[in-house]
Amino acid sequence: MKSKIVIAGGTGFLGKYLSEKYKALDYEVIHISRRSNHIQWNDSGKITEALDSAEALINLAGKSVNCRYTDANKKEILDSRIKTTAILGNAIQRCANPPKLWMNAGTATIYRHSEDKAMTEDSVEYGSEYSCFVGKKWEETFFSFASPDTRKVALRISIVLGKEGALPEYEKIVRWGLGGQQGNGRQMVSWIHIEDFFRAVLFIQQRQEISGSINVTSPNPIPNKYFMAALRKAMHKSFRLPVPKLLLKLGALLMGTETELLLKSRWVMPQKLLNSGFVFEFPFAEAALRDLVNKKKM
Repeated sequence: MKSKIVIAGGTGFLGKYLSEKYKALDYEVIHISRRSNHIQWNDSGKITEALDSAEALINLAGKSVNCRYTDANKKEILDSRIKTTAILGNAIQRCANPPKLWMNAGTATIYRHSEDKAMTEDSVEYGSEYSCFVGKKWEETFFSFASPDTRKVALRISIVLGKEGALPEYEKIVRWGLGGQQGNGRQMVSWIHIEDFFRAVLFIQQRQEISGSINVTSPNPIPNKYFMAALRKAMHKSFRLPVPKLLLKLGALLMGTETELLLKSRWVMPQKLLNSGFVFEFPFAEAALRDLVNKKKM
């Protein structure tokens, strides 16, 4: 029998990428989501059956934070993470043979805005913004479930660069000639190439000693102005205009999102991954962006 990987809420580009990669490694991949061809969130029996004897559960469920933080959206952002995590925790407790590993998505945005120092897993300097509150409640719910036979890892994921997600939005800005620094340009951008994201997930799966909260991000975050310069170079675009904070606020309002996604300084380091011996294929933004932009041209 094939080893079984269960991906929950994985209908976005991260879930699709992981699914393809695991299938290529000859795993059986089972999905839990709202899609009609997947196991449904309200089917507790099938969820328990899927999780029983699984090699790993990877939970990526949660409404996108790329929206305005209205009361309704904030409630949906929180509920979509807390409720799905609780459904999975309860299902694991019903399993005769619970999964060996439960990886639950989290966020590198849990840390405070930082332009003065890097945040590692040992840092407890969490932010006060709503996104930080969500990150803390998400992890509290995750670790509240007793699962002595299931190793648990909270993935504090930074911006993942791939063919979908945040990168196409950055590319639009560059094509519009607005690819200069955003705000003062000093805010740190923590990022990870999607291939390294998958490789980190697989590495964690294979390393029994890794547990707890793990920063899943490259070891070389850079200031926004250098990140945008690297993207312009990869796209062969030299013209750029800086985007001041006031204009960003107006743009975010028109685009139905929040300026926090661009202006918050996320200076996060993957200390536990590095200490465990993980080697990044794309440790630097310049090579990562060049690889991804060139792949889109192929």
